[in-house]
Amino acid sequence: MYNVISSISLFVLIFPFTSGLYFHIGETERKCFIEEVPDETTVLVNYRVELHDPRTGGFMKSSSGIGMHVEVKDPDMKTILSRVYSSEGRISFTSHVPGEHVICLYSNSTKWIGGTQLRVHLNIQVGEHTIDYANVAQKEKLSDLQLRMRQLLDQVEAITKEQNYQRYREERFRQTSESTNQRVFWWSITQLIILIGMGTWQMRHLKSFFEAKKLV
Repeated sequence: MYNVISSISLFVLIFPFTSGLYFHIGETERKCFIEEVPDETTVLVNYRVELHDPRTGGFMKSSSGIGMHVEVKDPDMKTILSRVYSSEGRISFTSHVPGEHVICLYSNSTKWIGGTQLRVHLNIQVGEHTIDYANVAQKEKLSDLQLRMRQLLDQVEAITKEQNYQRYREERFRQTSESTNQRVFWWSITQLIILIGMGTWQMRHLKSFFEAKKLV
């Protein structure tokens, strides 16, 4: 359920609630992912940065001086979060508007030697998948049955939010379709009026021409 915008390069990934991947990023590159999120839903982003090792050809743990700038924007392109984190981070935010949220990552360093690449491991979790139930059970002293009930309630809530979001998307699609149909209709009417007008003008022009030449 996420895409990527590229100046950025473009990824398209489809996973319902949680997804993990890694990608390589250059010194000046910016990677942006689009995650479709229902409203009032928690999103958890975990990442880890590794530095390319030219001696082995592999990747190693990056130095403390290299971090990532993380920026999150809501569907209205308002910035929810924008700050620099270390080479390994865990970011959490809650959506307040349903729709496509843009998550962008780029390096805070501009002094890599020889244009060294970074490998970024990224994992995005949405909704109930952001909850650490083992920690919840320990803190609230829940039995196995109580914990299972808690998980089921969270799953029902997540499903309800997802259904509401799908209805929201269907409504927006219907409005867009109706608006497009209306525009096509009025454009057809406008074209017809223009054709009738041009035809009438041409007929009058030809009539005037023949009368001037005394052909009629």
